[in-house]
Amino acid sequence: MKKVLFLIMALFLFSGCGKTTEKNISDEFIKKVNRAEKYHLQGTMEIINSDDTFKYNIDVSYNNGKEIRVNLVNKINEHEQVILKNNDGVYVVTPSLNKSFKFQSEWPTNSSQSYLLHNLKKDIKNDKVETKKIDDKFQIKAKVDYPNNSSLKYEKIIVDKNGNLKEVQIYDKDDKQKIILKINKIDLKANFDNDYFKLNSIIDENCCENKKTEETSSTEDITYPLYLPTETYLTSKDVINTEEGARTILTFTGSKPFILVEETAQINDEFEIIPVYGDPEILNDSVASLSSSSLSWTSNNKEYYLTSSDLTNEEMLSVAASINNITAVNMEK
Repeated sequence: MKKVLFLIMALFLFSGCGKTTEKNISDEFIKKVNRAEKYHLQGTMEIINSDDTFKYNIDVSYNNGKEIRVNLVNKINEHEQVILKNNDGVYVVTPSLNKSFKFQSEWPTNSSQSYLLHNLKKDIKNDKVETKKIDDKFQIKAKVDYPNNSSLKYEKIIVDKNGNLKEVQIYDKDDKQKIILKINKIDLKANFDNDYFKLNSIIDENCCENKKTEETSSTEDITYPLYLPTETYLTSKDVINTEEGARTILTFTGSKPFILVEETAQINDEFEIIPVYGDPEILNDSVASLSSSSLSWTSNNKEYYLTSSDLTNEEMLSVAASINNITAVNMEK
């Protein structure tokens, strides 16, 4: 009888070994990420800003942390940008404009990133996470760290019973979803061509042929920010005619003065690399180039440049995000 009881206990214990539970799902996810020295994932990402939702197709390739390539395609206008990290630096490339910003940056280790497995692992390890089972999946809730957007507070990482990532949801301080990443496909043993993470593999050598006139926006429309810091006002508007079109300079003065320049996006004849100190930031429908005193981005076939020595990075992003909420507003009486 004792032998029978012993066998039953042994079978019970062994049957429990390896079973994924709420208690060990975080460890299972971390183990899986640690084994993934190279991976490739594809999915969709939504950026929610007030009543607007900006949708991307996202393609992420990761090679031992030394090389990372993130392709982002706006699902509405097919505008593509690429965030690239390799041995030469960090780039934000806009192939259709034949242009790239090159950063002196610690990206992506200096911030949470919903689309990078190792950043999610870091978030989990840095927090006393909450986990729970939802149907046939598990949810891991962890704090996030977005230095340039302090309103983002926590994330919900959804994985299956094997610890495979399925979805990431980022929430703000009011418990509202701000970013939603859904994984369609993931390969944790990916292989890449030798040139895949080189800048030349992204450059569209034929970008400039017969494209000088495509999708040009009206230079008569001026877009204004809907958000302004307290006691900051628009005081002047200057329109300068150039060979490429009109350039508008908006000057705001007050407690937090800044200058906003906007003009029709131009396709360069030769590939241009612009050096900056700062970080790439996903800004609604575009990947922006953020430094300590300026912000550059392209939206709706317009190029924007915002500069200020008084605005914080978070305030610059707030001003820029409020511009992307609208197409054109006439503020003149």
